[in-house]
Amino acid sequence: MKRVLVTGGAGYVGNVLTPQLLDAGYDVTVFDILFFGNETLPKHPNLTVLEGDIRDTASLATAFEGIDTVLHLACISNDPSFELDENLSKSINFDCFEPMVVAAKAAGVKRFIYCSSSSVYGVSDQPDVTEEHPLVPLTLYNKFKGMCEPLLFKHAGPDFTTVALRPATICGYSPRTRLDLSVNILTNHAVNTGQIKVFGGKQMRPNLHIQDMADAYQLFVEAPAEKIQGEVFNIGYQNLTIGEIAHVVRNVVGKEFPDKGEIEIVTTPTDDNRSYHINSDKIRRVLGFEPKRSVEDAVRDLCRAFSAGKLPDSMTDERYFNVRTMKEVHAK
Repeated sequence: MKRVLVTGGAGYVGNVLTPQLLDAGYDVTVFDILFFGNETLPKHPNLTVLEGDIRDTASLATAFEGIDTVLHLACISNDPSFELDENLSKSINFDCFEPMVVAAKAAGVKRFIYCSSSSVYGVSDQPDVTEEHPLVPLTLYNKFKGMCEPLLFKHAGPDFTTVALRPATICGYSPRTRLDLSVNILTNHAVNTGQIKVFGGKQMRPNLHIQDMADAYQLFVEAPAEKIQGEVFNIGYQNLTIGEIAHVVRNVVGKEFPDKGEIEIVTTPTDDNRSYHINSDKIRRVLGFEPKRSVEDAVRDLCRAFSAGKLPDSMTDERYFNVRTMKEVHAK
């Protein structure tokens, strides 16, 4: 049985990925600071949950013993979170990264999969942004995500496979759903207020269903080392403008909740100019991976979760919003 350690495995994506890896027969260790708790993770004989801080390299080094593959998801995610405390975000997203890689390699870990971000490209008017596109980060979050990649690759070796993934913005339902990501935000507002607020609207954003993200992570756990060693892969599906996403949300919510009447789209100016159109041909060419689920599927999944009462108090409960939760727990 292969042993996989997932940093941040109790988070939004981790709550979909962890059960999937367990179902596939993996022995999984989740290493997570648990700002959001771990109640949503499954109870399973092959799951170990370790509450820990990735900045504590000594604890990580112990956790890495006997592990075959590390999936590094943990971070202070998304740009608004950096407004909380720049030093907190830098210490978690950058300062501790290389010591973690070194500790993993020293412990005998064979593969290190790093979750970077497609937001490292910043603003680009290129019709297709491939992995060779220059990184033009607009924020510290983008900057540190990109700066970690070469720190990982310099430790690559015959017995240490390294790969960096640049996912699109994730959308859809998770047992630990986030409602501070573009598709999920618009769906929450459409379902619960009958109004979608669009800031700007012309910015292009790549999107990826959360289940496709989990499938991609499992693929990289299993892929032949020679195909991924030292490589970077974009992982996205639909490149849509924020305005287009709003219309998708309005259409799907209207069908799922026909009694709600017409959902209004209100557009206002914004200073958030991040806009990029990523090309994900490489992962299809090298590994045969193609996403199977659309933004419409993600919105439909969220609508059904709302209908089933799985997302109570979605407009007010801090647990759905990273920045609010970190303020609540006084993250430091």
